[in-house]
Amino acid sequence: MVKIGEVEVGEFPLLLAPMEDVSDPPFRALCKENGADLMFTEFISSEGLIRDAAKSVQKLDFFEYERPLGIQIFGNEIESMRQAAAITEEANPDIIDINYGCPVKKVACKGAGAGILQDIPKMVAMTREIVQRVDKPVTVKTRLGWDESTKYIVEVAERLQDVGIKAISIHGRTRKQMYKGEADWSLIEAVKNNPRMHIPVFGNGDVDSPQKALEMKNRYGVDGIMIGRASIGYPWIFKEIKHFMATGEMLASPSLLERVNACRRHFEMAVEWKGERLGINETRRHYTNYFKGITNFKEYRTQLVTADYAVDVYRILEEIEKEFADIEMVHPY
Repeated sequence: MVKIGEVEVGEFPLLLAPMEDVSDPPFRALCKENGADLMFTEFISSEGLIRDAAKSVQKLDFFEYERPLGIQIFGNEIESMRQAAAITEEANPDIIDINYGCPVKKVACKGAGAGILQDIPKMVAMTREIVQRVDKPVTVKTRLGWDESTKYIVEVAERLQDVGIKAISIHGRTRKQMYKGEADWSLIEAVKNNPRMHIPVFGNGDVDSPQKALEMKNRYGVDGIMIGRASIGYPWIFKEIKHFMATGEMLASPSLLERVNACRRHFEMAVEWKGERLGINETRRHYTNYFKGITNFKEYRTQLVTADYAVDVYRILEEIEKEFADIEMVHPY
């Protein structure tokens, strides 16, 4: 059993990555139903939390059925991150996660997210302060380094462990790579094989099928796998990976009806959670994967991503259900 501090997360946990405008409560509900062992919130601005900004505070909300759950925070000021960690702890998650991996310019170029990989001493100092401020287990999500010449993750992971983190998730790319090229898991393996490491090491990057998940488990010896982009619009990937690892067989792809029903539920929850306007906008990124593999779907996809009212989305989903009722669905990978 893998444990983060005293939090049990499964024999070989599958983690839902924290993704802005994606891993919100509606989507997390679907991922939990389909076997995600540990999920993380969208990342939350430390400055937003300490200023009580509504958007940041709302991201602290979660449901009991989501446990174990980690709330992720980001920022570039140590004192703000200490205060934000304390506020986060009051929301009573199971884990507090620090984002040292976001590559987006508006985050990284301000010294937050992956930006802190340019200042490892500050990264270590910030982590130490957060660990000392809270009682909850603290974890970190990060990347291999800032660029090809600064891939110090083996040393960095050890130093973060030494100041008290209870697990680390590593995306196998540098910040400079963003999401381009292939993820390099060899350095994730090097972290796991460091004889001084004793905390769980989770791998992240390019796991987009059950076969790939099993390969990464067997080849690199990680304690679990974090899945991000491959889950967007396809929460079934967690269930499919678990079944394949247990049996060596692939589950059948979700039927058209299952996909429509999941998409409809996702949309309903999103509108209820964020209101019609945001619910519509933030569900759009999922439609391509919900219905990936359907030929002659372009017209419906265009309608879905341009619909401005909930009533129109529901109508389009009904039309899709009727139009493609007899189609045999295939996996999106």
